[in-house]
Amino acid sequence: MLLAVDIGNSHIVFGVFYKSKLLCEFRIATQSHKTGDEYGILVRNIMASKKIPLKKLDGAILSSVVPAFIPLFKEMIQNYFSLTPIIANHQTKTGITLKYDRPEEVGADRIVNAALVFHRFGGPAIIIDFGTATTFCVLSKLGEYLGGAIAPGLIISSEALFSYTAKLPKVEWVIPKNVIGKNTQAGMQSGLIFGHVGMVNEMIALISKELKAAPKVIATGGLAHLVAPLCKAISMINPTLTLEGLLLIYNLNSKGAQRGGRGNV
Repeated sequence: MLLAVDIGNSHIVFGVFYKSKLLCEFRIATQSHKTGDEYGILVRNIMASKKIPLKKLDGAILSSVVPAFIPLFKEMIQNYFSLTPIIANHQTKTGITLKYDRPEEVGADRIVNAALVFHRFGGPAIIIDFGTATTFCVLSKLGEYLGGAIAPGLIISSEALFSYTAKLPKVEWVIPKNVIGKNTQAGMQSGLIFGHVGMVNEMIALISKELKAAPKVIATGGLAHLVAPLCKAISMINPTLTLEGLLLIYNLNSKGAQRGGRGNV
């Protein structure tokens, strides 16, 4: 069984695979003040509650957009699961080519998502990840990662409104019935969600024009369910895209990464 871990700015997502089947998935908050021991105990307890036989774990892979968490989680996985994880990054075998000025600057999650999409669907493609930021990743028909765009996500936008205005409250994440809000909360929900939809639609159109092609558009991320259904150009929503990509990359790089192995450091 494989333990896959994706560390984001807001949440850390865990998945346990048996062969190609995702047995369980769970997420916890990304908290910089927690120690490796605290994370290790928490993760072991959650997995035990889900009846995952920890002794049957024989591989692990880790991706992170928070650099400081990489050594912390590598050590945690070694101490609490007796595994040395593969670290997914720009140097990992992925099956795609990074056509980026500085490949080391590409977020690990973006690489993982692009690898899975090209392996499964081919190109050209746009992968939109609705997380703390909303990222657009662009693949050519030859599997070249061409780059993309990064925009403030719904969480950042909402926190900015709350933090920089005196009278605007935090709002619940629901799709409003009308674009014209009849109260402050409805107006904020409309501006945040429908405004984000407008940005996403325009970005898809501009990227497609630049590609001179009609790419497949795949959405993922914790907030994809709010925005993606409202965007006609998005053909698919896959909330477990990154975990499935980690499984793919593990299989491409797993020689020597079994229990007790050296892994990719």
